[in-house]
Amino acid sequence: MDLFSQLNDPTENLLPYQGMVNYYGSIMDHKLADQYFQILMDSIAWQNDQAIIFGKLITTKREVAWYGDRNFPYSYSNTTKTALPWTKELLELKTLVESTSGESFNSCLLNLYHDGSQSMAWHSDAEKDLKKNGAIASLSFGANRKFAFKHKATKEKRALYLPSGSLLIMKGETQQHWLHRLPPTKKVQTPRINLTFRTIDSSKS
Repeated sequence: MDLFSQLNDPTENLLPYQGMVNYYGSIMDHKLADQYFQILMDSIAWQNDQAIIFGKLITTKREVAWYGDRNFPYSYSNTTKTALPWTKELLELKTLVESTSGESFNSCLLNLYHDGSQSMAWHSDAEKDLKKNGAIASLSFGANRKFAFKHKATKEKRALYLPSGSLLIMKGETQQHWLHRLPPTKKVQTPRINLTFRTIDSSKS
């Protein structure tokens, strides 16, 4: 599996077909990214994520938080979360992501991976609460981790590394045709925080 070139062009589509992924690289310097990483670690209302699988409630080591313009419900893995009000720093980051990408968002799901052993399995973000074919912005802080895509039908794969302060946008038909994941790694011993800015379809909430 070839890695995308890190000499990125944000106008380039990193998927070969049936979807669109744009990689902007780092949108802030290392010092500012480190500052936001520490603020997010300390100020976000982190909770261990939960999922109901085969009727059993599973609690993960990975921690999550859900924020938005209002108390949007968001359901995935047979559980529902209610959005908390934006923090000052999340609004700053939302504004930066929107001005960089030209997209707009009304909510954000945050993930905290404490080390490389914590990962995310293959999935697509196609929950009914989300705007169909809406953009999802992935802003990363902390550890540099590999992020991978796999086409649902052809099984073709693509991957890249997401360093601290970097921005990736998934949009169009990406969620319909591609899965994505954060694979585990023994090489990473430090935390990673990932902010995924989304748009909840208000007509469905």
